[in-house]
Amino acid sequence: MKNTVMIKKNYEFKKFFSKGKFFYGENIHMYIHKTKSPLNKLGIAISKKLGKAVERNRIKRLIRENYKNYEEKIGTGNNIIIIVNKNKNSKCIGYYDIQKDFEKILCKAGVLI
Repeated sequence: MKNTVMIKKNYEFKKFFSKGKFFYGENIHMYIHKTKSPLNKLGIAISKKLGKAVERNRIKRLIRENYKNYEEKIGTGNNIIIIVNKNKNSKCIGYYDIQKDFEKILCKAGVLI
């Protein structure tokens, strides 16, 4: 993730939740906020209700890997927060499920170049 900075602070998450536009998929939801910054910012939020730490970290790795594949296709200046759907079983979510949602949401948001 060359041109991406991770969002880690709580106040940054709150700011992008309030200003960003909401897009949803089957397994993941996204808040996307466009800015004039030369960098993208990425935040991943997963509830503790989804599973234990091992399962949550597995999903985070899958999301980061999918983001790496789409990073060059995403224009600069986007703040993206990804939220995993709490209603899904975390063991059932796979790489290709997330990839399908990524493509659908990013096309709908008009973020892809």
